[in-house]
Amino acid sequence: MGQRIIVDPITRIEGHLKIEVEVENGIVTNAWSSGNMARGIEVLLQDKDPRDAPYITSRICGVCEGVHAIASSFCLDNAFDVDVPEAGRLMRNLYCSSQYITDHYIHFYILSALDYLDIMAVADYAGNDAGLLAIRDKIRYLASKNDLSPFTPRYEPDEYCINDPETVTTLVSHYIQAIEAKARSSKMRAMITGVQPHFNSTMVGGCTATPTVEQLREFKKLWLEEIDFVNNIYIKDVEFVGTGPLLPLATMGLGGGTQNYLCYPMFPQADPASNADRPFGGRNHMFKGGAIIGGALNPAEDVDYSKITESVANSWYDYPDGVDSLHPSEGITKLNARKEDAYSFVKAPRYKGQPMEVGPLARGLVNQYPGLMALIEAGVKPGVVARHYCRAVESQSIAEAGPEWIDRLTAMALEGTIVGMKDKDIPKSAEGFGVYDAPRGALGHWINIKDQRTKDYQIVVPTTWNASPRDEKGVMGPYESSLIGCPIPDPDNPINIVRIIRSFDPCLACAIHVIDPESNNIKVHKVV
Repeated sequence: MGQRIIVDPITRIEGHLKIEVEVENGIVTNAWSSGNMARGIEVLLQDKDPRDAPYITSRICGVCEGVHAIASSFCLDNAFDVDVPEAGRLMRNLYCSSQYITDHYIHFYILSALDYLDIMAVADYAGNDAGLLAIRDKIRYLASKNDLSPFTPRYEPDEYCINDPETVTTLVSHYIQAIEAKARSSKMRAMITGVQPHFNSTMVGGCTATPTVEQLREFKKLWLEEIDFVNNIYIKDVEFVGTGPLLPLATMGLGGGTQNYLCYPMFPQADPASNADRPFGGRNHMFKGGAIIGGALNPAEDVDYSKITESVANSWYDYPDGVDSLHPSEGITKLNARKEDAYSFVKAPRYKGQPMEVGPLARGLVNQYPGLMALIEAGVKPGVVARHYCRAVESQSIAEAGPEWIDRLTAMALEGTIVGMKDKDIPKSAEGFGVYDAPRGALGHWINIKDQRTKDYQIVVPTTWNASPRDEKGVMGPYESSLIGCPIPDPDNPINIVRIIRSFDPCLACAIHVIDPESNNIKVHKVV
């Protein structure tokens, strides 16, 4: 057995995650991903009015809460068999797309960039830019007071950390601009939905918000500022670090992991034609769904949603005796925090029995983003750097699609009051599901209605796919497999572990929910 290293908790993510690895000769040979919170949101929905689901599921997480409300609304549209008007589809697209762009650049600058920067290089900036000099002086002052939060504590910089003072200072200034852009984006969404976060205007049948012409024009003005930030700062920074200082990590494919990928369709461009379209919010999606099994460059197949299962063999949940896995439509949430040999509150989703990576890289491979495919042809391998690149290029595509949606809504508002939803009575009994590819990946909601109440509700979120423990066959989840082969030259500075895990943009708040106080502290690193 090699040396054990535990990073608990992984910081600069959403939620509580422990990663444990075995290292032999400086290489990770085994890994375990443990979600240390207990899931319970589905239990809260039982015996409630089904129409409450978008509001309750939205509260799973305040980082990308809108995507749960959207997926839940799709789920109810399907179960209620109700058509959504064009304005409702456009409003849903605009809300999610604006949130989507923000989520990506915040992940890059705030959550991940510090893994690749020697932040103290800022103190040596010697240029003439007044703004950058102000940042340098601020860093120097904080260092003199021994108060460098949120930049420290940190892992020690290694050979892949950028240490050029001008480059680091410029990127830190963009870090600050990203925070300012986040505030602008929140203002945008509140402008058309009434409140942010956890907007309450999307529900079964569409969207209740009725923005005015003036609000939509101001919304578009702010949207164009988002486009400017994405095109002139965010994507350029990602391309610079990915094809420059981090090119060695890109070509080695650090954190590649499983060669299976899954994504769901998102941003419908046309209204539903039948109930079969309603789980997806409509038709002719801007990004298509698909599954790739057994190799990143294998052709994508259409997703068969009946082939999704969840195992709890190594999770702190119980299924009936003799049952290894269940489809989400039949799923149950029965906690057993003392289950022998289990090590995570995350379930283990599988597609056709296979673990699947979900998220930006999966979308990029299924949709064959031209820039991504060109990089792969040039020698870049799927992994950490490719995930960051896919986020940036899809943010650019989504940002540039927004003005057309805004203009269409504005035209509707000029013609009269926007009508974004249709009302329909609760069915006595029904089943439904809704899927959407959230910023972090494939998100699915399933509902079973009986006597006009929610009998059962199940959610399979992106981080459940990626952070899953081993299944009943002992097959690792994507986080675990992505760590195998990871170089750890210094066991006291396992920076590559967090680089890999953060590249997935974990959200354990979505995947699971109460802290388990027991942990095995063999070697614990508590770092930012």
